[in-house]
Formats: sequence, C-alpha cells, structure tokens
Amino acid sequence: MGITLGGLNPFLWNRRRKWTKYHDANPIYKIDSPLDVTALLITATAKADGDMSSDEKHKILSMFENEFHLSKRDAAALLVSSSHLLGKGDEVRDNLKGVLAPSLDDFTAEQATSVIDMLHQISQAGASPSELQSKLIENISVILGELNKPKGKWQ
Repeated sequence: MGITLGGLNPFLWNRRRKWTKYHDANPIYKIDSPLDVTALLITATAKADGDMSSDEKHKILSMFENEFHLSKRDAAALLVSSSHLLGKGDEVRDNLKGVLAPSLDDFTAEQATSVIDMLHQISQAGASPSELQSKLIENISVILGELNKPKGKWQ
C-alpha cells in the first residue's frame, strides 16, 4: 500500500544523498579552473573591507584584460560573475582551503606567484591595505606557497 522495497536500499539512499549534497552545495567549492579561482580571490581581496571602490574596479578590469588576455566584455563578465559568486565573502574567508581545493593541483608555481602579486596590487589600489585584506592575502600566500616547495620522493 505505498511502500516499495527499492526505497529501503541503503546503496541507493547513499548515492542519492551524495548527488543532492553535491548539487546543493555552494558553487565556489566546485571551481576547478585556476583562472576563475584567481578572479574570485582578487574580487574577495577588493571586497574584504566592504564594497570595492571604483579605483579597485578599474584595476581589476585592467588586470583581467592584461594578465588573463580577456576582452573588455569578457573581463567585465568575469568581474560580475566573481562578485556574484563571492556574495558577502564569508565562505572564502572562513574556508579558503575548501575553495582552493578543486583547482590547487592545476596551479603552476608561476601562476601561484602571479596570484599573490596581483592580490598585493589590488590591496594597494585604493589606499593602504586594510587588516582584513592583509590577513586574506597572507592566508592565500600560505596555501599557494606550498606549491613552490620541492616535493619529496614519495609525494
């Protein structure tokens, strides 16, 4: 009268639960492109102490055009999408390793160095870097700095 034995299958339940958790999760934890994650980190640095200033916006757009070799339209679209994904920025500040995890293996040492340089440039675009910006850049530097360490024989 309405009960199916297939609904009691623990393997089916587990598979459905994983699928639901994966698709209902915050999309910033699924970004696997170093370029997209870098754009998100740059936007997070600019918005760390509130809304970004017009100087920071112009600096970000010129970085996207020059560093990432994007057109003006694509650079603006990347800034808008990064800003939308960032939201308040709590997820990035609170769980930075989780945000970087899907794309960390794809970063090269040169890209990691470039990201840190760009973050420093953005933090100094408006005025002197705030405490929140400095702390965020420091945390990102620690995580990306591990890419520059030589790996051992079995790592």
